[in-house]
Amino acid sequence: MPDPSTSDAPPSAPFTSDELRSIRDLYGEPEPVPHAQTRVWRRVVAARRRRRLTRLSAFSLAAAAAIAVALVLLPGTPPAVPGRSILLAAATTAASGRQAAYWHIARLHDGDRLTELWATRDGQAWTCTLTPASGTPASGTPALGDGCAGRARIVPVTGRSPFSMAGRDLTFRQIQELPADPAALRERVAAMLPAGSAGLLADALSGLLWSKPSPPAVRAAAYRALADLPDVRYLGGRADPRGRPGEAFSYPLPTGVRRTLIIDPATSQVLAGTDAGGTGASQVVLSAGWTDQAPDLH
Repeated sequence: MPDPSTSDAPPSAPFTSDELRSIRDLYGEPEPVPHAQTRVWRRVVAARRRRRLTRLSAFSLAAAAAIAVALVLLPGTPPAVPGRSILLAAATTAASGRQAAYWHIARLHDGDRLTELWATRDGQAWTCTLTPASGTPASGTPALGDGCAGRARIVPVTGRSPFSMAGRDLTFRQIQELPADPAALRERVAAMLPAGSAGLLADALSGLLWSKPSPPAVRAAAYRALADLPDVRYLGGRADPRGRPGEAFSYPLPTGVRRTLIIDPATSQVLAGTDAGGTGASQVVLSAGWTDQAPDLH
């Protein structure tokens, strides 16, 4: 049925009292000439149309804003546009990195335990652990952020590989041979996970950013793959426990806990990782990457 408010024909019923008042205020008494009522009615219809378009425009803006908020907050959507741009910028930085003789990482666990690891291309690896109680009489209580050198013994890693993914050992060579294409990397990593471990994909990809000796192109691909995962949520700017500024992202673990990573897009480095709820485990990355400096084995 046609909407009488949008018809150009005059209505069969009289105008409303408000419309008549508006007509008299705007136009005076209608002229007693043929078609005068039709001309006035057309003006009233035009005014109604303008009011309706104004209301529709306001509704459209509100709906667009609601959709934008939903895209940011719902876990089933990829990271919001600013977050995705940050991950892609970090990928570009990561791709320009270089490899050296040793891969090295120093991590502070839960604020009271430092571990360091060195690895070489031929599969050799060394590690050390430092706690506030492990200082020597000469060094006193160590500052954990200063590293193991001269404070804790650095020993070879024997037996299992120092690298793993979802509980499965990874060799240095396997990591080096991962594909540098984001889609292919995502597929390869998913295939390496145990059956029923689809919820670990984001965590497995993020591990390639900082806890494994990934080549620069693989780190870049991991960032790009994470940018397209629907479970990765951008949380905004945030400082790590040492006060270093970064950008925070989170993703769920199969346990129901959300893990948050703080990254520095300018360097592509992961600064810290924390788990919300449960044990609240945290790791602060003091340094991670390639170096020509060998571990001090003396």
